[in-house]
Amino acid sequence: MYGLARPLLLRMEAERAHRLALSGLNTAHRLGLLSLLPAAPPRAPVRLMGLTFPNRLGLAAGLDKNAVCVDAMGALGFGFVEVGTLTPKPQDGNPPPRVFRLPQARAIINRMGFPNDGVEPAVARLAARRFAGVCGVNIGKNAATPLERATEDYVAALRAVYGVADYVTINVSSPNTQGLRSLQGGDQLRPLLQGLLEARSQLSAATGRRVPLVVKLSPDLAEHELAVTAEVIATLGIDGVIATNTTLERAAVQGLEHADRPGGLSGEPLRERAATVVGRLRKLLGPDMPLIGVGGISAAAHARAMLDAGADLVQVYTGLIYRGPALVRELLHV
Repeated sequence: MYGLARPLLLRMEAERAHRLALSGLNTAHRLGLLSLLPAAPPRAPVRLMGLTFPNRLGLAAGLDKNAVCVDAMGALGFGFVEVGTLTPKPQDGNPPPRVFRLPQARAIINRMGFPNDGVEPAVARLAARRFAGVCGVNIGKNAATPLERATEDYVAALRAVYGVADYVTINVSSPNTQGLRSLQGGDQLRPLLQGLLEARSQLSAATGRRVPLVVKLSPDLAEHELAVTAEVIATLGIDGVIATNTTLERAAVQGLEHADRPGGLSGEPLRERAATVVGRLRKLLGPDMPLIGVGGISAAAHARAMLDAGADLVQVYTGLIYRGPALVRELLHV
């Protein structure tokens, strides 16, 4: 079905196609059509961060920003689904056009800027989900919130989603919110994480459940910057790391239409860079830190390479746009 729809979707304006694809997937799920897909191969569950992941394959944040498609994504075979990025208050994000496809490179450039309905509607949807796998919630600050008050936004978002999230991802690496990436630096990252850990301690005591906190990092950190960031993460006892977000680098797509558009580049041109960062983090953080590898995975060989680099789990996004549900079935065999 996706093979028939794909040419039409790729001719549409990107965000319209995205909305239509999510709507179509939800409809197919309601009609029971996703149950007609070939059965996923049996896989041993993976135990990380106190959670049981049915398999190693996850959906990266950004595709289902408002948690409208969690059950349908689970029906495709994902072992875990990450929604968001969610901010405390609704926001429109950056003005369109803000998503550009580079099909020759199986890549996308976006400068969306966390458009979302805010945490409240998403929390209600997540509370009603039937997906039995792991569900992560990716949080960020509102664009209008100054950096010096960023911790307030992250803590507010954490408190709002705590009851419905299996883990929470702290997004400090999107290039599309002004100044956000500076929060990865040790001087700013440490107080941010300390504030979130304090809030998590309070929430854990009040609810009786401890929700893991994960940090999502940029692929564009220099080696010494990555080392400083990794030290802060390890010292404070953060539960895991996702590597990586999108990149500002354009060398791999130079000369292609839309390559000069502002925003973060995702897809196959990011693959080697993301795997390199995962490998460095594994050396910096040791064998026990949970690592989720994401960036450019659009074939089984790519997922194997990411796992070989040191990732415990992998996530996809852009590869799913270009290949559809067939990619999920292929990666479940890895």
